[in-house]
Amino acid sequence: MMKNIWIPTRQLAPFASHEEASRGRLYGGSESETRGCFQRDRDRIIHADAFRRLAYKTQVFVNHEGDFFRTRLTHSLEVAQIARSVCRYLQFNEDLGEALALAHDLGHPPFGHAGEDALQELMEPFGGFDHNAQSLRVITRLEARYADFDGLNLTWETLEGVVKHNGPLISSDNPQPLPRAIAEYANIHDLELDSFAGPEAQIAAISDDIAYNNHDIDDGLRAGLFKISDIRDVPLVGPIFADVERDFPEVDDSRKIHEAIRRLIGAMVNDLIEETSRRITELNPRMTEDIRHHNRPIAGFSHDMVSNDAAIKKFLFDNMYRHYKLNRMTSKGRRVVKDLFSLLLDEPGCLPGEWQGKVIGADKATTAQIIADFVGGMTDRFALDEHRRLFDLQSRIS
Repeated sequence: MMKNIWIPTRQLAPFASHEEASRGRLYGGSESETRGCFQRDRDRIIHADAFRRLAYKTQVFVNHEGDFFRTRLTHSLEVAQIARSVCRYLQFNEDLGEALALAHDLGHPPFGHAGEDALQELMEPFGGFDHNAQSLRVITRLEARYADFDGLNLTWETLEGVVKHNGPLISSDNPQPLPRAIAEYANIHDLELDSFAGPEAQIAAISDDIAYNNHDIDDGLRAGLFKISDIRDVPLVGPIFADVERDFPEVDDSRKIHEAIRRLIGAMVNDLIEETSRRITELNPRMTEDIRHHNRPIAGFSHDMVSNDAAIKKFLFDNMYRHYKLNRMTSKGRRVVKDLFSLLLDEPGCLPGEWQGKVIGADKATTAQIIADFVGGMTDRFALDEHRRLFDLQSRIS
């Protein structure tokens, strides 16, 4: 039998997250002899049912609008590529960065933010709905694959990063109550919600911003929601497109878009690396805990890039996310989610058999959470089919 043959092949900074210093898993068990613990986390996430379902969940465009546009799955893969590259350059743990990037959207319901807004409104009397909290619920409870435990039994560092990648959840500056799923889990497993996450989670969070800003520009242009000429005055974006036009005046717009997006991602990644390196030099951390207990994130954009990022987000909000075509798509998605949730809460006997067993004897709040789990786990395609089955009198029940 092989014994302890797994050896890390890269040099990590002393303040990175090291496998041998991991705080381990809630449910113990031996680690792999050929993979590090964060590699195992990544692999468990990839094999999860919730991860596969991301292929048919909305990023911006509803799944049936076209095969070309990003989905939650392709978005997660793009985030992982950026996070892994940045972590490698900075000598952070790229396996952990990748695992966090792949897990960050597991709790998103169908139809993107429209679906989340609908569930948040419907779940308000029962503790609310938050996709980050739902991601934690997915990886600690709802995935039912292993004989010994519910969830994926991921390491403390991965769980911490999923929950806190946007910063501490408990602080004097944040008086908001914890989302129900996080508060419940904190009772059995302390994720130190009053501190920042480790450096890999911080990198994954900003990689998410880089990915969705750039692929939303790409998808918006290709969908015809706005034109290249419309982004001429957007900081960073306009000058890069102008450079591409100057360098490649004869190529078609599709290639110009790809070249510009490639340069945009490169510019934002380089800025992230440079600013994070500057902050590391300033803080001079000796260990990961120095980063967790610092008074601000160690990873971030420079002041100029923060301004550029805000301008890009404003342009996308005004010209894409509030475009009438997207408003029509999101309106339909919101109604589907509301219809499904409301009907199933009133008539839980319409739930599939395996879900009915979960609501037997449950109070209203618990029943609502189970229905939110059921609806939130749906793909766009399944939600539309389920809505048709439950509301179209001509539809065959299956």
